[in-house]
Amino acid sequence: MKKTIVNLCRLVLATVFILSGFVKAVDPIGTQYKIEDYLQAMNLGAWLPDAGALILSVVISATEFCIGIFLLFAIRRRLCSHLAVIIMALMTPLTLWLALTNPISDCGCFGDAVVLTNWQTFWKNVVLLAAAIVVMKWPTKMVRFVSESNQWIVVNYSLIFTLVISAWSLYDRPQFDFRPYHVGTDLRTGWMQMMEGQESPYADFFIERMDNGEDITEEVLNNEGYTFLLVAPYLEQADDSQLDLINQVYEYAQEYDYPFYGLTASGEKAINLWRDLTGADYPFCQTDGTTLKTVIRSNPGLILLKDGVVIQKWSHNLLPNEQELEKPLEESTLGKMPDDTVGKRIVRILLWFVLPLMLLTIADRLWAWTKWIRRHKKLISYINKKEVKMRKKIVAGNWKMNMNLQDGIALAKELNETLKAEKPNCGVVICTPFIHLASIAQFLDQNIIGLGAENCADKEKGAFTGEVSAEMVKSTGAQYVILGHSERREYYKETPEILKEKVLLAQKNDLKVIFCIGESLEEREAGKQNEVVKAELEGSVFNLSEEDFRKIVIAYEPIWAIGTGKTATAEQAEEIHAYIRSIIAEKYGQAVADDTTILYGGSCKASNAPELFAKPDIDGGLIGGASLKAADFKGIIDAFK
Repeated sequence: MKKTIVNLCRLVLATVFILSGFVKAVDPIGTQYKIEDYLQAMNLGAWLPDAGALILSVVISATEFCIGIFLLFAIRRRLCSHLAVIIMALMTPLTLWLALTNPISDCGCFGDAVVLTNWQTFWKNVVLLAAAIVVMKWPTKMVRFVSESNQWIVVNYSLIFTLVISAWSLYDRPQFDFRPYHVGTDLRTGWMQMMEGQESPYADFFIERMDNGEDITEEVLNNEGYTFLLVAPYLEQADDSQLDLINQVYEYAQEYDYPFYGLTASGEKAINLWRDLTGADYPFCQTDGTTLKTVIRSNPGLILLKDGVVIQKWSHNLLPNEQELEKPLEESTLGKMPDDTVGKRIVRILLWFVLPLMLLTIADRLWAWTKWIRRHKKLISYINKKEVKMRKKIVAGNWKMNMNLQDGIALAKELNETLKAEKPNCGVVICTPFIHLASIAQFLDQNIIGLGAENCADKEKGAFTGEVSAEMVKSTGAQYVILGHSERREYYKETPEILKEKVLLAQKNDLKVIFCIGESLEEREAGKQNEVVKAELEGSVFNLSEEDFRKIVIAYEPIWAIGTGKTATAEQAEEIHAYIRSIIAEKYGQAVADDTTILYGGSCKASNAPELFAKPDIDGGLIGGASLKAADFKGIIDAFK
């Protein structure tokens, strides 16, 4: 649920940031105007020149767009989520101030594409701030669409794309025109509706001649032919680099008798200066400056009307050239509505930005998927071929009742130093008499050699003179305990019920149990070995849950081979080990059986250990007499090399 909520918040934030950044990027001059409106509302207009506001406009649009893309692709998740919170934490109180004081009618969050009231903008920002906080709190819950190694492509491509869009929109015009004067707009109909008292965006649109003060708006819009309008909101700031082309278009209009008007909000002084500079003979008309800024994002810019409909717009950088002005408009492509529709422009955006990122995402995910498949195929193949080696291999020494404290410490130290110098390829455990445990635990590196006891009591505590509880064993630092050894069963009459209690108490105190099973010579000769080992398991450990049974290590010890010099052949040992694994599978399933470590304990020596340990179902040994000398014990351990 948490992951779902975070990713929903992330997608909402990404969508809003991308949309907001994109509409600003395609109209950087419009964003510049909005920044200037903000500064004027806060009485800071003089602090930032026009060029500074334009640069800030481009930076804001690129930042918003890139953060949106990075959130969408989960790039630099922590950084981007923090940036989103910072931006929303700044914008939310600002829009609250706008809602309360209403110094400007629209915050400009989405340019002219989506116009919100100030209160709508504030509540939108409250929601986005909450979403940003959720994402910042759990940034790693955002699902990546592109792997970290390929994220630099998205980062650089997104930044370059938004900067190129802004640059081209500044040089030409906005790629998407959301204003009420876009190409295809019927100004005549809109203006007439306004004149009839209907609500209209053309309330401030008027054309008034400078020479006589006559309002010629209706005359211009009702003209049945073509009309050129040179739009220069403020001539003092107009670009004069294309004066020859402007005059050339005017001469062309005169040649074919097309009306040509200059529209400006500047006064007579600025108009006269422009005429002196350009030699312009075309008449100038007065129009509202804000309206002219809305009409075209170029100063100056050129508009062509036909029957009151806007059919062409040109920025001062891309005015019609001499070759395009050879024929009258009725016979020229200049006089027709351009075929560069909104749909085509959307397709271009999809082809140049969305499609490459989609292809990158698909390729990246396919590559990650094939890597996952290859890795898992290799792992599955390894498990299938080397399943036995996946189980823990252990060589455990059972010292029995041998060696005094000093000798035991000396042997443990020798083993510890030897195996530290030459790391073993298996787990090693030494199970010692109770008196050794606490002393040996102080210096034994149990990352290399585990320490275990040879027995523990079947009672937790109480008046049981001479017994040692599982809790006491654990308190010495021991990790393991041997239970069910044939000598305990034979000499001390330990029954399956007693052993069941010992196993439960050992596991309760987090001791790993090495549980011994095995048949006598008579039972072997009678062919009852399978019945015996199954009964011993069922009587003492098959009552455990699957989770607890997984903590058991089984040690098969043919009683007839302990201390007699006799050893079961490798084939005999493998046969009974395979049977033990099969009855574990019957009880707990094949997966548990495959994971259970089964040791062999019966006169195992360095000479026969390699052959025994090579068998697929023999996972090590429980070693008696051969564990009392470091060299002999290490020889058995080395069988795994």
